[in-house]
Amino acid sequence: MTAPAHTSVDWVAADWGTSHLRLWPMGTDGVPLERIDSDQGMSRLNADGYEQVLLDLLAPYLAAETALDVICCGMVGSRQGWREAPYAASPCAPPSFDTATLVQTEDPRLRVHVLSGVKQLAPADVMRGEETQIAGVLVADPGFDGVVCLPGTHTKWVSLKDGAITGFSTFLSGELFQLISAQSVLRHTLAGAGWDQAAFESGCQQGAARPESLANALFGLRAGALLEGLDPVAARARASGYLLGMEVEALREDWQGRPVAMVGENEIAQAYATALRLQGASVEILDAQDITLAGLCAARAQMK
Repeated sequence: MTAPAHTSVDWVAADWGTSHLRLWPMGTDGVPLERIDSDQGMSRLNADGYEQVLLDLLAPYLAAETALDVICCGMVGSRQGWREAPYAASPCAPPSFDTATLVQTEDPRLRVHVLSGVKQLAPADVMRGEETQIAGVLVADPGFDGVVCLPGTHTKWVSLKDGAITGFSTFLSGELFQLISAQSVLRHTLAGAGWDQAAFESGCQQGAARPESLANALFGLRAGALLEGLDPVAARARASGYLLGMEVEALREDWQGRPVAMVGENEIAQAYATALRLQGASVEILDAQDITLAGLCAARAQMK
């Protein structure tokens, strides 16, 4: 692993989450030299392990005479991470380098900064990492006035106005789907893979129309399998639709009549976009890597 000859490394962008680490050594021309993926996420490390991970993965880019700047976002800055970075309180602009936390490293070849997360007091909520993607959305569209959806295990919905985070909500729908699929009675009913788009869309419509009946609708999948031979793939897609339809309906007042920026192009982002469009929302899907890098590059520009 060596840097291309046409340019040298300037700094490193890092998205350090719970389960994964992504590094982008950035060339002096502002272009990533490569993307480095690792499974050494926060959940697998103690406080003493982070520095060695960077030393190992960035070895070809380290020079004895200068410190390599690494700017990190994500769970690396949590209480269980490398160094806790304080939260900025919303409403606020997405935090950038001005509130970053310097991590003391033993090796002088590294100079590591961790970007702040965002907290909301009423109702209580927190984010780490997503604030950098929000900064990236504003790089792409500085005047964006709408809702940013950041889908995942814990999906964030963030309202933006005049360049500031005005409020946000987190939904555990992804984790609920995992738990229901693996640990509830529905583990006998839902397929482990596969997709039925029509069943998903039907589930979305039902979940949005009657969100208060979610628990009843989910058990209905079990009964449908026992009494009617409901296909496990269709049951899986319908269960996902129930959860996303409920989530979209709960946030209708936030997104209705406003643009929604969906950060991601994977299957879950497409599913959320479908659930929103079925309810009449205007959705644009943005590439998650591009948006994350844009936010990290904005922090680097502020540093310089």
